[in-house]
Amino acid sequence: MTKTPDFTAMFKDMFAQFPMDTKSMEDAFKNTAALGEKFSAVALDAAAKSTDLSSAWTKSTLDKMTDLSKSKADPAEAGKAVTDFASASAESAAEHMAAFAEIAKKVQLDTVELMMAAGKDLSDEATAAVKTATTEVSKAAKKAAA
Repeated sequence: MTKTPDFTAMFKDMFAQFPMDTKSMEDAFKNTAALGEKFSAVALDAAAKSTDLSSAWTKSTLDKMTDLSKSKADPAEAGKAVTDFASASAESAAEHMAAFAEIAKKVQLDTVELMMAAGKDLSDEATAAVKTATTEVSKAAKKAAA
């Protein structure tokens, strides 16, 4: 009977000749997790600020509607109340939309800053990984040649 070759031993020997540095993979995972945490913090901060702003805008609108909802004896007063409400609402909308734009601008700046820092870190890590890999491959090639 023919004996089947033991591929497990062959692969084990092959991979032993090319040792793998799992620390770099662990570091990459940790760095990715840290970057994700920073992005989450930016997003959650923006969401909290947006929610606060929306709440303040709603409260302001409801306060203005209180005056609008009071009964008026004179139709001119009712017309003036509607006009005042519309004017105040337009002014409030402009202010609040500008505040939302500031929140969005801050998120954009923070995101770009994080991406730039991540790119620099990634470049540094890649350089270190290439140096390590070159050293390891050189050692393995010398070992194989000997």
